[in-house]
Amino acid sequence: MSELKEKLEYHYKQFGREKLSPDPLEIPHRFTTREDIELAAFFAAKFAYGSVYQIIKNVNRLLEMLDDSPAKVLSRSGHLEERIEGFYYRFYSTEDVATLLLAIQYFMSKYGGTGLKPLFMKGFKENGSIKEGIQHFSRAFIDFAESSGRLTRGFRHFFPEPERGSACKRMNLFLRWMVREDELDFGFWKEVGKENLIIPLDLHIARISKELGLTKRNDSSWKTASEITDRLKQFDPSDPVKYDFALCHISMRKLEF
Repeated sequence: MSELKEKLEYHYKQFGREKLSPDPLEIPHRFTTREDIELAAFFAAKFAYGSVYQIIKNVNRLLEMLDDSPAKVLSRSGHLEERIEGFYYRFYSTEDVATLLLAIQYFMSKYGGTGLKPLFMKGFKENGSIKEGIQHFSRAFIDFAESSGRLTRGFRHFFPEPERGSACKRMNLFLRWMVREDELDFGFWKEVGKENLIIPLDLHIARISKELGLTKRNDSSWKTASEITDRLKQFDPSDPVKYDFALCHISMRKLEF
């Protein structure tokens, strides 16, 4: 156990800002204001599906369509669907992306700022549970789409629900970026507590976690993500998810642990 902890700590320190690319997290690092960083990070996380190079290319294209000023455009623009005409990505049609933008615009109007943090905190504060925070957050977006007559299968894919067993990898990734603070993560939502985070479980994390004995489970579920996180808490109970970036990129780049 002590040997594994030493290796985890070593790799965490090795993967600093200079080794960020290629990763969707490089997208929000292009911006300077908190509001733009939050929105760029949200898009980067929500589109984090498939080739990392395609993710970066397409999210940057979407942000260009928003004049690389997403907070300003979403707070003022009344022609979002026309603005992103022709944009789509994998499961998401132009209509799905427009619905996402309209929902964010609605929550910005309701809560101020980007609307994302207070929306998440409303669910989280009830019992201090990341799971409940994500569930409330996802349902709010789904309910917006449903009430607007815009709910599609593609839009639902943006917002998986932990109550249905999903690992919610992309939302947990966004939360890691927002809650933790180091060379990579921004620390804007510190009130959530980094000790409460759940590891963003994708194929890379699943594979290396099995190899390291962090889980025996074979599915990509909330239970598996929680089990891996609980095991990592043995090495750092106050910040278990700090190892996520290094573990993911060791697996992704086929490096030796």
